[in-house]
Amino acid sequence: MTVLVTAGAPASTATGAVPAPRAVARVEPAPPEVVDLPAADRRDGRSKPPKPSGSASPSPSGPAVSVGVRLLDAPVNRRDDSRAHKYIVDHVKPGTTIKRRIVVKNSSEVQRKVALYAAAAAVTKKGFVIAPDRTENELSSWIRVEPDEEALAAGEEVEALVTIRVPRAAEAGERYAVVWAEISGTDGQQIRNVGRAGIRVYLSVGPGGEPPSGFEIGPLTGLREPDGTPIVTADVRNTGKRALDLAGELRLADGPGGLSTDPVRVEAATLPLGGSTTVRVALDSRLPDGPWSAKLDLASGWTKRSASGTVSFGGTTVRAAASADRSSAVLAGGLVASGLVLALLFGFAYRRRAQQREPVPQE
Repeated sequence: MTVLVTAGAPASTATGAVPAPRAVARVEPAPPEVVDLPAADRRDGRSKPPKPSGSASPSPSGPAVSVGVRLLDAPVNRRDDSRAHKYIVDHVKPGTTIKRRIVVKNSSEVQRKVALYAAAAAVTKKGFVIAPDRTENELSSWIRVEPDEEALAAGEEVEALVTIRVPRAAEAGERYAVVWAEISGTDGQQIRNVGRAGIRVYLSVGPGGEPPSGFEIGPLTGLREPDGTPIVTADVRNTGKRALDLAGELRLADGPGGLSTDPVRVEAATLPLGGSTTVRVALDSRLPDGPWSAKLDLASGWTKRSASGTVSFGGTTVRAAASADRSSAVLAGGLVASGLVLALLFGFAYRRRAQQREPVPQE
């Protein structure tokens, strides 16, 4: 039996909402090729929302369509796993059934029906990729959400139960899906608006203990972009047996005049097994070139790594003057002139000595 604790999700579900584009007929938000979203798969400004598919067009009329979702439970043995407080993350044996509670909120201004269901997802070299619409995969076929539909008044919340039943014949491996809360409405002109928010599912199946998670951070490098923005980069490689959602902080200290910076938040796209990515941290353009002592702390759940090093951002490139460099010609001319002077002095001295050696005529 799995013992659960309260997941400690944000108090408001509204932040988890993903507004859908308005379109003729029924058009759901098109999944982007690369999805890199924080808790509840909300879009918080770190990445641009996807463009709608088909011939979607905005509609200025009608009340907004907005929904939020958050996780309530996490396993006790993952009390210190930050990912398990945002996503459904677990390792189970074949034949196991697990349950998680979620809270769904209608953030619209009017009563709406909310549909609850699971759909496919994958982790590739592009990150956490969401399948379109209600596409099913093996994991989503194991998931049931109760209730599967609920009418909610404006601002109303409802608690739902997510049940995952793993077949006894399931093969070992990690699988991915999303538990979606979907809400829709019309603006009175036969135009239907759809929005949804979801919670990621990372489920590892296999006998014995959980496969290890691990990653390596390469050397830290500093550079300054043409617009003057200083950047710290580091290559990160997934060396473990589970997908990773990396987040952490970068700190700079011991800069010119003893300067230091406040910690800068760092996030990276989901890393698949064996995958690599380059973490790029943009800093304040007013920072001097350095050198700086840099420390990068990254974690995925309870798997943590750090890297330290000295970085510099380089100075602004100054173009050389257009006039030709004549220093070598001046030096050569000076040497020739000096040689001529020495030759004249040597000749004068030789003649004087010759005259002194001539015999004095006898009378």
